[in-house]
Amino acid sequence: MNEVESLQGQLLVASPGLLDPNFRRTVVLVTEHTDEGAAGLVLNRPSPAAVSELVPALEELVDEGDQVWMGGPVQPNGVLVLGEFLDPDDAAVPLFGSLGFPSLEEPHDVLVSTTRRRVFAGYAGWGAGQLEDELERDDWIVEESQPDDAFTEAPGELWADVLRRKGGIYELVARMPEDPSVN
Repeated sequence: MNEVESLQGQLLVASPGLLDPNFRRTVVLVTEHTDEGAAGLVLNRPSPAAVSELVPALEELVDEGDQVWMGGPVQPNGVLVLGEFLDPDDAAVPLFGSLGFPSLEEPHDVLVSTTRRRVFAGYAGWGAGQLEDELERDDWIVEESQPDDAFTEAPGELWADVLRRKGGIYELVARMPEDPSVN
């Protein structure tokens, strides 16, 4: 297989034709992309449960009442914390820009070294060549990520917002109703 052009740090926006319930109208932040596969976090699927309910050990890392976000269908019982670091070198696993995964051994250190944090359950994953095949089928629309995307306060609007930001024909796609039969 030829070396893959990495999409790490990019957004994958589900095309309207992607009907898989795990990814319908999602925005995925690609956290890793190599010849061996890809991984990412769904940014616009908050769960109804608070971090304090599902992962009380991480409660001090987030604001009171913050939800756990559904990062994807792979290992849904696994927890990842995405942080925006003051110094990216402080991340246990640096991703790109100021984003990374903190070490959770010392929660106080995470609070001091990050400006924002979000707790995700599970992640999205692709085997070798799988994401490339999905891109070739036009299942995903690729767009540059912006720092606030990972910490959106309007998850229900993120899909359309990113498409509008991309511009052109995607501005029309952004206006498509979720259920075309109501059009």
